[in-house]
Amino acid sequence: MSRDDTKAIRDVELEKDRARYGLLAVVISNLAIAGVAIFGVWRLDGDKSVIVGVLSAAFTAVSSMTTAYLGIKAVSNTAKSIALGDGMARQQQAPPVAPTAPPPQRTP
Repeated sequence: MSRDDTKAIRDVELEKDRARYGLLAVVISNLAIAGVAIFGVWRLDGDKSVIVGVLSAAFTAVSSMTTAYLGIKAVSNTAKSIALGDGMARQQQAPPVAPTAPPPQRTP
């Protein structure tokens, strides 16, 4: 196995670890937010307006964190595929665009 193959395998493993631990961090954070929200609702003893506020804030935090992780991961994957040459292959498959002639000059 060549040195380049070993480096490629390490890069793939590193990317898998980043994805795994990033997702784990998001899941743990979401569980912590949900736990705090449940504890807060339990301690409020039926004050409905405050309970609605706590639950909507928790939902917003969970959805924002999850969306941010998925968005960053999607952009990272796209950038990596472009850097590895996927983008060039797609551009080469596109039909060439014919140059257009400039508009004719007006004479006074």
